[in-house]
This record gives sequence, structure tokens and C-alpha cells, in this order.
Amino acid sequence: MPESEHATASRERPRFLRPAVAAAVAIVCAVTAGSAYATQWGPFAPEIPEVDPAAVAQARAFLADWAGGRMESAGARTTSPDEAQNVLRNFTTGLDISRPKLAAAAASAATGGAVTVPFTAKMPVTDLGTWSYDSEIPVRRQEDGSWKIDWSLPLVHPKLSSTDKFRLTREDTGAPQVTDRTGAPMPPETSPSLKPVIDQLGTTAGAGPRGSIERVDRTTGEVTATEARFGTKTGASADRSVQTTLDPAWQVAADRALAAEADGKDAALVALRIDNGEIVAVANSPASGFNRALSGTYAPGSTWKIVTTGALLLKNAVAPGDIVDCPKYLTVGKEFHNVETSEFPGASFRKNFTESCNTGFISLRNKIGDSELGKVAKNYFGVGQEWHTGIPSFDGSVPVPGDQTEKAASMIGQGKVLGNPLTMASIAATAASGTFHQPTITDGAKDTTKTTALPRAVVTQLRSLMRATVTDGTARGLAGLPGDIGAKTGTAEVSESAPNNGWVVATRGNVAIAVVVEGGVTGGASAVPVARHLLEAVPQDPS
Repeated sequence: MPESEHATASRERPRFLRPAVAAAVAIVCAVTAGSAYATQWGPFAPEIPEVDPAAVAQARAFLADWAGGRMESAGARTTSPDEAQNVLRNFTTGLDISRPKLAAAAASAATGGAVTVPFTAKMPVTDLGTWSYDSEIPVRRQEDGSWKIDWSLPLVHPKLSSTDKFRLTREDTGAPQVTDRTGAPMPPETSPSLKPVIDQLGTTAGAGPRGSIERVDRTTGEVTATEARFGTKTGASADRSVQTTLDPAWQVAADRALAAEADGKDAALVALRIDNGEIVAVANSPASGFNRALSGTYAPGSTWKIVTTGALLLKNAVAPGDIVDCPKYLTVGKEFHNVETSEFPGASFRKNFTESCNTGFISLRNKIGDSELGKVAKNYFGVGQEWHTGIPSFDGSVPVPGDQTEKAASMIGQGKVLGNPLTMASIAATAASGTFHQPTITDGAKDTTKTTALPRAVVTQLRSLMRATVTDGTARGLAGLPGDIGAKTGTAEVSESAPNNGWVVATRGNVAIAVVVEGGVTGGASAVPVARHLLEAVPQDPS
């Protein structure tokens, strides 16, 4: 029989199985099918290829280069270096995107040797928000054994193509209408220094910037889809007014006080109610700058001695009449000195407070624990907790000192201790009343702070010390004004080459104020005149 015929006969011969064999085969098939249903493929599963760490490393390095703006390096990791570099460089052109954040997810491998690395892109769009989307990076092994990104436009964004690109559209919503505590409008021209505040109020109230990322046809410019929207919906809040706690008389007086007395220097002022923390005035100079009154970060200098004194009095570590020597210099890792190297031998603690003696306060550093000053600031004065003022604010910081030199500096409001006029006005208010009230500039702000009231004896002593600073100390520039005014000045070092910042905090009736004048040299010479101008202009407390 020819070979071909033998082969055909051999294939055709076993058409039927014996009954026993057929039954056995049926059972095996049934068991196998059941196993496949329960475990996908059970013991017969195809081998899942392992992910080569080198492929994942290449994808992650590509994302790092892209996020870091190293487009040439990122392109070199792809199969089309020049095109990749060009696309990555131009992708965000006109989209006002700052440095993106690109996070890789778990990689997977497929048959054929390819590796896929998914990633999430977060693209910050200036003044609007973040454009987020997901994509994935295909990585393939090359003939030389290396791994390269298999370049294509959808890698950058799934909808990016040779026909479609992206465009940013902004909508001008205008500034919101800001009203005072009574609901009456506060025109920007009457209080120019409110501009930084108004800008923040608009964003917080939803009347801020709006815009969208649109997908457009590269040839016609026609919008084919909207990929992301930012801000409120069209017409939702564009004309919305924002009611504040501001008092018009105090606000106008604050503007004029800075204009008249700050000598053209950068400066800021906050005035707030002692009984509830409501902000009645915020002023910034220059008006075109940022909101340094609420968001600035400054060393508060000797105004911080209110908190330091509170910590000492809480422990009965010192009494106002105790002798605390005030030498010209004191060395704690470095040399500390008093303003104009003044000295008061044999001075009382009261004298140290009213004349703002740095060396005397530093000499008491061992009376309190290393972390105690920060705890008192947080637990009694609310400093360092998260405040919800109605607009973004910096709410103070008192880190645990790293060594005795830092601890010495923190005793006098230097080193790593930071605050601003909002922080310090609140501290003055707490010292005057004994109870911290979260500062607010809009109604309905939530309050998540938790504080303890100062003992009445401590409050009495703090008020007495602040009053003596006006009658007999460094804030005597406020003497003679009506009302039982208490105050504390501060002179904060900035650097060896820059002039000191001048500070003052003051309380009168139901109002606490704080003023900082950058480069003001001393608080008494620069900040006190601003405070006096304000208090002279508004003799009455806000209703």
C-alpha cells in the first residue's frame, strides 16, 4: 500500500471507542471542564509571563524625566526619541500646566514579551485646579536586549492623536461683591489693601476662576469634547456677593494707617474682636502683593513673649516681682543681645517684659521643658492648629527646638517660631480674655480647634504686664490714648544683612490688633505709630 494511503487509513481507523474507554474519557472531560470553570484553567493554566523589573524601571524613569521636564532624556527612552521629545515638550503648551505628578501603577506582562505600566497623571492648571487622567506605557524588549517605551501619541493621553489636541479655555468671572458685616457693599476703591483678601474670598466662595480643558480638531479648531472643567458651573456664582465680618470704619482706618505710617515699607495689619475672633480689618501694603496679613510667615520677635510669659506663669516658674537680671549679652551656643544692647541689672521680671529684655527671658529657658512652649501655644492659644478663617491662612508654627540654642531663640520669638499679624492678634486677644476664639472673616466657618482657657490669675497678670508696657515700657507711644490699652512690641531679626522687622500687638476694649512692618528696625519706631493712627481714627469698638 502506498505510504499516503497507509497514513490515511491509519487516521480513519479509530472512529469509535469501546464503551468503557468512552465513559472514562467523558468523566475526565467533565472533571477538566469543572476545574476550568472553578479555577479558570486549573493545572492546565497557561504560564503567565513574569514582569521584567528592568522594563518597569525604564517606564518609571520615563515618567520621572517627563515630570521633571527632562524631555530629551525621556525621549531617549522611547522607540522614537525625536518625536517623543517634541510631543512631550509641546503637550502642555498653552495649557498653563506647572510641574505634573505622574504615578505608576502595578505593571503587567503579556505574551510576546511586552510589558504594560499604567499610570495616573495629575496636571496642575495654574489658578484653576488639577487635570487628572489615566494612561499606560507599553514597553518592549529591543534586539539588543534593552527595554524601550513603544512610542505613540495615546501614551501621553489616551485621546491625543494626529487629528486631536488639547486647548485651555478660561472664563473671566470677575471679582465677587464683598460686603461688610451688615451686608453693605465694600467697594475696592475705598479699601485698596483688601485686594489680596477679595481674590481669596472669591475663590473660597466659588466665584473664582473657571475654565476647561477641551479636545479640539488640529485642522479646524472645532471642539470635539471637554476633558475637564474647573470652578463653578457657568452662571452659578459669578455674581455672588460674599458677606464678611469686616467693619467698614475699622477697615478704612486700617488702610489709612498703613498708608500714613508704614513709610512705604511692606507691612500688614489685622484687627479682630476679642469676644468671638471675628476679623474687623485686614490691611496689606502693597495692595498688589499677597495677603501677608493672614498668609505671611514671620518670626514674631518679642511679641511672642506673651506666650512665653504664659508658659512660665502656668508653672509658677516666675512672678512679675521676681528679680531676673537683664545683661547686655548672654551666650547659649551663640551670643544673644538686647535691642541696642541695653541692660537692666537687677531688674524684675515685669521690667524684663515691659522693656522686652531678650537675655532675661532666655535665662529662664530651663524653667520650661523643650516642647512645653509649643504645647502651651497650641493648647491655650490655638497656635499650630488648623484654623478655618474663611480664606487660606497660616496659623503659626512652634517646632520642638533641636538644641539649646534653638530653645533660647524660641523664648524670644526667633529661630523656628513663625506667625503673622493674624496669629499675633489672636494671641493678644487670648491673653486679654483668657479664651481662644478661632479668627474668622466669613460667617459659618467650621471650628475644629480644641483649647483650654487660661487660669484667671494668669490672665490678670498678662493684662497687667501688657498695660505696663504702654505706661512704662517699649509701647509708650500708645500712651495717652483713651481706653485701657495693653500692648507688647517686638523687634524680629531677619538676617545679618537685612534690617529687623518691627512688631506691635495691642488690645483695647473688645479689639486686638497686630502690626508688622518689614524692615521697620524696631517695633516702637515703626509698628507702634501704625497702631496709634488706627486707634485714634476709630475710638469706638465695632458693634
